[in-house]
Amino acid sequence: MPRTKSPARRRYDTDLTDAQWEVLAPLIPEARSGGRPRKATSRELVNAILYFLRAGVAWRLLPHDLPPWQTVYYYLRRWQREGVWEHIHHTLVMADRERNGREPSPSAAILDSQSIRTADQKGAEKAMMRARKSPDASGTS
Repeated sequence: MPRTKSPARRRYDTDLTDAQWEVLAPLIPEARSGGRPRKATSRELVNAILYFLRAGVAWRLLPHDLPPWQTVYYYLRRWQREGVWEHIHHTLVMADRERNGREPSPSAAILDSQSIRTADQKGAEKAMMRARKSPDASGTS
């Protein structure tokens, strides 16, 4: 009996478009040589990671049409350790700044802080009240 081609998986809102993938594809590391070949494509792994992050579900609740949760978890953690996500973020921020007609790297930063009270004024007075003297406290009375 001939094998039929498996149906394409359904598209999720978190899936990358072709244009988005063209930008990200060069930033995702290829599979390491010498090991077992990947069963899932890099794009499917990124789509599964994005689904997990957006949906906020438990790992074991990833839909079955995405790669196995153990595989997705492995690549998320590995790419975190290797700094892939930081590199992607930095590259996308620089591209967005250029697209908006700004310098790719900011030349200055502004930090703002806000002061807030840590305690009420009357609360401090109550803490400073004298303790009552007990007649039993002194051995000479």
